[in-house]
Amino acid sequence: MQDGKNIIGYDRTRRGSVTFRTINPILNTENDTIFYEATPEEVEQAVTLAHQATHFFGETTHKERAEFLRAIADEIMALGDELITVYCSETGLPEGRAKGERGRTVNQLKLYAGLLDDGSYVEASIDTAKPDRKPIPKEDLRKMMFPLGPVAVFGASNFPLAYSSAGGDTASALAAGCPVIVKGHPMHAGTGNMVSSAIVSAARKSAMPEGVFSHLNSKGHAVGESLVKHPLIKAVGFTGSHGGGRALFNMAAERKEPIPVFAEMGSVNPVVLLPEILKEEKEKWAKTLAGSVTLGSGQFCTNPGIMMGIKGSELDQFSEILANEIMEITPTSMLHPDIAEKYDEGKKMMRAQDGTEVVAEWGEQTQSNTGRQTILKVKASQFRENPKLHQEVFGPFSLLVECVNIEDLERSVALIEGQLTASIIGTADELKGYDFLIGQLRDRVGRLIFNGVPTGVEVCASMQHGGPYPSTTDSRFTAVGEDAIKRWLRPVCFQNCPDALLPVALQNANPLNLLRRVDGSLTHAKI
Repeated sequence: MQDGKNIIGYDRTRRGSVTFRTINPILNTENDTIFYEATPEEVEQAVTLAHQATHFFGETTHKERAEFLRAIADEIMALGDELITVYCSETGLPEGRAKGERGRTVNQLKLYAGLLDDGSYVEASIDTAKPDRKPIPKEDLRKMMFPLGPVAVFGASNFPLAYSSAGGDTASALAAGCPVIVKGHPMHAGTGNMVSSAIVSAARKSAMPEGVFSHLNSKGHAVGESLVKHPLIKAVGFTGSHGGGRALFNMAAERKEPIPVFAEMGSVNPVVLLPEILKEEKEKWAKTLAGSVTLGSGQFCTNPGIMMGIKGSELDQFSEILANEIMEITPTSMLHPDIAEKYDEGKKMMRAQDGTEVVAEWGEQTQSNTGRQTILKVKASQFRENPKLHQEVFGPFSLLVECVNIEDLERSVALIEGQLTASIIGTADELKGYDFLIGQLRDRVGRLIFNGVPTGVEVCASMQHGGPYPSTTDSRFTAVGEDAIKRWLRPVCFQNCPDALLPVALQNANPLNLLRRVDGSLTHAKI
């Protein structure tokens, strides 16, 4: 049940006077529950509790943390249909999407529980002593990963479950042994409140320390800024706009003790259409891309915001079919009036740029806050000259860039900034002839897709959901999949430490039966 309060450890508080409500974007009306923004004192209490819980939580066993994560998954499912109802009332998204995202959230928690069962994420490495080595004896050196400490997580507007209170950032940080404080997103505060209650219930049942998790309501920027600047916060996870992510990154860098901010800040996810594939499958790819552009009203960080092809009759026909296909899709509600307004402003800005022309645009009247799909087209030469045409328009929008030839295409790709993904669509034979172009795309993305669209992010060990700046603040890490845990860990080396004082993962007997690197070889063996 929602109560509008902040969740601080095992306590629920509402000490402040700043309040807000969420909005039902389909009805364009406020929802009933009043939420209380966290005060500076409540922020301080949450951080203090997280700091106090850090050592105890970091010392819990892999098994104990795995059981905690599975308990969270169970508690979320126990919320039942009420969670789905609240989710839909705050987002305008359909029930099927809500249940699908709940399933993804629960499966993420179970994924990290499985990673803890395996234990290899600690990357235990041992180089045994060689006292007789000449000319210098070799010391005994052992290294493994340890949790950073309290983590601040910012809920994402477009994924109220999978990227918010119990989303991938929270799940991976808890798996690492880091207490988490979530700065809830004001657009889906009720969903966050319910999920956070489930996390606290799981913490109690799993005998986790108070302060291992807190959830703070926030209407404006003050709560988030206080968390990032607090000296006891050791890292930040963020999914949102470039402006928001960069502001947090700068704040963290200016601290007396700078801390990492792992921000995912959006992407235009270019899709390159090679000429031969359009001769054979233009209808298929027009339909597929129309569905990808409009999926979830275009409110995905992997929305294909730019398509690129080589001028000719095949591209012209593809453009016509794409226009027809995208106009067959009924527009849907966007997440919030503010997002719908910014989408309309973004489309207007793009249409005002020299050289752009409309391929397709939904012109019929719709209800408030609906994302009306739009496809524009521009010549590659004008695309290269105008950086505004490279920007993301968050919603069901894409820009088709028409290139004169392959060289023109390569020059255009060269100006694209870092992205989460890029897709290249071509026949098996023609793909072999575009090595340079494929290399260009690879250097600009975290995930390179062949004959597929960017929407849809599988949660697994091999997924890379990150990319070069400005798509993220650190291209070495992913926000999705097992390796997301690496963001919240740091290596510690023990030199000549007595075996009894070593962490269990580094002891000679290998009591956890971990796969460890010992003197350069991976082994489960004892020493």
